[in-house]
Amino acid sequence: MNVIFFYIIAAAILGFSILSVTSRKILRAATFLLFVLISTAALYFLLQVHFLAAVQLMVYAGGIAVLIIFSILLTSNVDFTFEKIDWKKQLFSGLLALGGAAITILTLLQFNFKALIQPQTVTPDIRSFGRAFLSYGDGGFVLPFEVITVLLLAAMVAAIMVAKKSKQ
Repeated sequence: MNVIFFYIIAAAILGFSILSVTSRKILRAATFLLFVLISTAALYFLLQVHFLAAVQLMVYAGGIAVLIIFSILLTSNVDFTFEKIDWKKQLFSGLLALGGAAITILTLLQFNFKALIQPQTVTPDIRSFGRAFLSYGDGGFVLPFEVITVLLLAAMVAAIMVAKKSKQ
């Protein structure tokens, strides 16, 4: 049953991602992005990573998507439509996306995943939780938080660039 839910959620993520990228209406693209973020949180709930799912809903779906939608509604024309993209740019973007997907798949196939024989016991205190977040070794979370920081910065810059009116 979980496998069926996984495929439904994965299809929703892929479908809404494609719609978000290919939509020419800016408000629709932001709304589809919101659906992608909510579907990702549903995937986290399915994997029983409740803390990460809650963070996904609060920070990304709640914060970033609302910020983008309000910046579009308050500073830009709601009926703004993106220009039709030239076929050369579409071809280059498609090849670049396929190259990135190929590199990702090859990396995943070549990585030697190790199965844990016994689950590690962790004491549920604040000190071990803080060390796990600030550790950069095995089981550390500093690199993912730095990547998320860069992603948030890119989202803010992109929202500003999209919402900025051009001077004519």
